[in-house]
Amino acid sequence: MSPTRANDDSPGAGKPWEHAKAGGSGADALAAQFVQSLDFDTRLYRHDIAGSLAHARMLAHVKLITGDELNQIEQGLATIHSEIDDAGDDWPGWRIELEDVHMCIEAALIEKTGDAGRKLHTGRSRNDQVALDLKLWIHDAAGQLQEKFDTLFHAFVELAGRDGRIVMPSYTHLQRAQPIVVGSELMAWLCALDRAQRRVAALRTVNQRNPLGSGAIAGSSLPLDRDHTSGQLDAGSPTPNSIDATASRDAAVDFAFAMSMIAMNLSRWAEQWIVYATQEFGFVTLDDRYTTGSSMMPQKRNPDMLELIRGRCGDVYGRLVALLTLCKGLPIGYNRDLQEDKRHVFAAFDTVCDCMDMAARIVATARFNEERIASRLDEGFLDATSLAEHLVTRGVPFRTGHQIVGALVKRCLDDGVKRLCDLPLEALNDACEAAGAGRDVLDRAVYDSLGPANVVGRYTTTGNAGQTGFETQLEAWQSRLGA
Repeated sequence: MSPTRANDDSPGAGKPWEHAKAGGSGADALAAQFVQSLDFDTRLYRHDIAGSLAHARMLAHVKLITGDELNQIEQGLATIHSEIDDAGDDWPGWRIELEDVHMCIEAALIEKTGDAGRKLHTGRSRNDQVALDLKLWIHDAAGQLQEKFDTLFHAFVELAGRDGRIVMPSYTHLQRAQPIVVGSELMAWLCALDRAQRRVAALRTVNQRNPLGSGAIAGSSLPLDRDHTSGQLDAGSPTPNSIDATASRDAAVDFAFAMSMIAMNLSRWAEQWIVYATQEFGFVTLDDRYTTGSSMMPQKRNPDMLELIRGRCGDVYGRLVALLTLCKGLPIGYNRDLQEDKRHVFAAFDTVCDCMDMAARIVATARFNEERIASRLDEGFLDATSLAEHLVTRGVPFRTGHQIVGALVKRCLDDGVKRLCDLPLEALNDACEAAGAGRDVLDRAVYDSLGPANVVGRYTTTGNAGQTGFETQLEAWQSRLGA
């Protein structure tokens, strides 16, 4: 592989794709800086090389390059791959005048192989090249996210195993609702995150059609075998339309949406625990490593990590909106605006990865405070619905039972009684009679349905937030994770 260099590839000869112009953007330093994307697209180098190898093997298959030229290209790209692996951002092949990862790798290949490298771009455009690279990157990124989901899932399941049987209030409208066990709320976050995981997993099949071979917009008059190329890549079958293949960024938008949904669920969880960690609630204690102090108030333990997870959700949303806005006014076909897509896709991915890692550490080290939760568990008449449902089992229509319990709650409030179970049986039956449900509807068994601890043991519906629902869900998650 003795490298040769033609005059039109020499430094200072202008960009190799601007020969039809009297001058080029490289002649103006600001213009050269403005059009380059190397400050964010170098992370595509593995995917660019994978696509180039598949393309080169196809060119050899259809006799557009020789077997020897293919061998030179394969060896050259393998060397470049190793060089970038070792040097990273310091690889000398990153040259701003070449604008992007694609042209930098091609230029380095030409330096190593001469004409063999010059033939690699046969039947190919940067338009279909970058569309493929992005899809390959998204496929790999989805795999990386699965590992982070597994870590986060384990943290929630382990916390549920430790603290999940603690009885606590649930909340609607941020007002006390019904009693639940802590584990059921943790299972709720797992359900939301599981949907987010499945959304990410779908990215590896949705939009996975190979755009390589579409060229700049219209395909090629050369006998390219797109099925041969696709067979070497984990990118699906060839795209059916060359114009759409190079113009579409649905894969990028879908990815950013999936990142936004992860960020949204993490933000909601962070907000919940920010509230739970307040002195007013005191339900959760966060590890000191994931709180910060105040520069003025020595006593503070602020939940800054949770607040930053909540705050960074807005950045991920912004990346999605930026992509949608980027695409909304573009005519069909490639436009240079699309160069900016990767800036937003990569940033959304990086932010979500950081937030998932931090969330897993916070969950793994948090503790629910059973004594503090229990100290006020009887406030708020959490067992009111359970009493209404007990009345249903005694033949009382639910709406009438709802009316009866509402009257009993009012009586407790008027008389300064904190718990329904503190009312005598006579008072309960008086309320039934006043509502027209009859006399002596209730007996002493009614008290088995009162009190939060009793209530969480009485839920029977599938997926319930009490003891049976939690234990079933915990067992399923432990089995899934191999715990």
